[in-house]
Amino acid sequence: MHTLLLQFFVVAISCVSVPIYGGDGEESFFIEGYAGEVSYAPGEELTLHVSTSAASFSAEITRLGAERLTVWKQEGLAGGARAIPEDASSVGCGWPVSVTVPIPVEWKSGYYHVALRIRDNGGKYVRRNARTAEASCYFVLREAPGIAEPSPILIQLSTNTYNAYNNWGGFSLYGFHGRGGNQGHRVSFLRPPSSLFSNWEQGFVEWVEREGIRLAYAANSDLEFRPEVLENRRLVLSVGHDEYWSAPMRDHLEGFIGAGGNVAFFSGNTCCWQVRSEDGGSALTCWKQNYQMDPIYGAREGYAALSSLWSHHLVERPENQITGVGFLWGGYHRSHGQYMDGSGAFTVHRPDHWLFEGTGLKRGDAVGGKHTVVGYECDGCEIEWRDGLPFPTGRDGTPENFAILGTAPARWHPDDCQWYEKWENGREGHAVLGVYQRGGTVVTTGSTDWVHGLRGGDEAVERITRNVIRKLSR
Repeated sequence: MHTLLLQFFVVAISCVSVPIYGGDGEESFFIEGYAGEVSYAPGEELTLHVSTSAASFSAEITRLGAERLTVWKQEGLAGGARAIPEDASSVGCGWPVSVTVPIPVEWKSGYYHVALRIRDNGGKYVRRNARTAEASCYFVLREAPGIAEPSPILIQLSTNTYNAYNNWGGFSLYGFHGRGGNQGHRVSFLRPPSSLFSNWEQGFVEWVEREGIRLAYAANSDLEFRPEVLENRRLVLSVGHDEYWSAPMRDHLEGFIGAGGNVAFFSGNTCCWQVRSEDGGSALTCWKQNYQMDPIYGAREGYAALSSLWSHHLVERPENQITGVGFLWGGYHRSHGQYMDGSGAFTVHRPDHWLFEGTGLKRGDAVGGKHTVVGYECDGCEIEWRDGLPFPTGRDGTPENFAILGTAPARWHPDDCQWYEKWENGREGHAVLGVYQRGGTVVTTGSTDWVHGLRGGDEAVERITRNVIRKLSR
């Protein structure tokens, strides 16, 4: 009898699971956080909102450009775990301030990466291995107000797009990585971010800064809430994947162009979706394909602010009117199963244009194929051909004086276009490189991937980029 009891006791003990994860016995080991604002100016105070399982953490702030410059770091910052609201994706986390950093006037305008780190030595008695965890967030630093010599060139980073793709908390403006496959319609900036800077703009700004060209930086939202960032500028840049725009952003930039300012869209899928800023700019709303659920649609009092495609026939303000091109007449190239064997290059149509000066390119030549400057998402316009040369029809909103300098084939994926009731089945589109004038000059590359050529050292792509920046920033 005693033997059986002893055997039972041993078996019972062996079935008990006793997790040993660290010195404090906690299973979780994490850190994450966000900046209190998307952009700041020198002289303001940066706030960091951090949640961590550790009692203390370290933070390091680095400006990313042609050189990585660490400007601030500190250890032993007080930690603490914070609750995560169920609706954090749409309304934010509401975490208290963990760190306040006064921003010196000496810090240069730019994109700043914030590294958050924790470390321990494992368990008290067993598993005495060092553990580390690291997270990051970012902020954009604008030029100092009243700076003596402001840069004539402003690059506005695609921070709205970063937020649209961020599924932290469960939801983004996309269903493919949403909780339960569901797509959100409202996303907050006040949660741990998912930056796309390294995908798109970083390679561009590194090249520009190596060229000795000084840039002033801004976030998308600065075009809406701080239009003074456009003052004293000659050229505004959009780079990479600048997909989500509000009406005030467009209004202010179109006013800038009309007054003689220049814009270069080294980007694609640009100004595709209209968003509405809410809560003072801390959140974005966009109903996209589900525009019938937008309260603007239900009110039946006008659709100008409908949060769907800018080129939607109800909105009546296609992005072609500002960029010269649009996604409805573009699509995918070497992406989403479309033109997967495409060359990744533009075919040159008007080599005598100033944009091609010094490249040696001739009509019919290909440019950018080695590094696939045409790729992923592309913008184009409705084209008619005369004597072997492409011209815009103007029916899609593209300005009549828009000069088509280069094209590459592009096409939508059926899953992306069939929801739109005015879509023509079988439509073929293009990525379009071109330029027009309306007060100022507007250049577009019609592709998210132009920066590939700069990263790869493509001489023609570099020369075209240099021509645009030099001519339009004077």
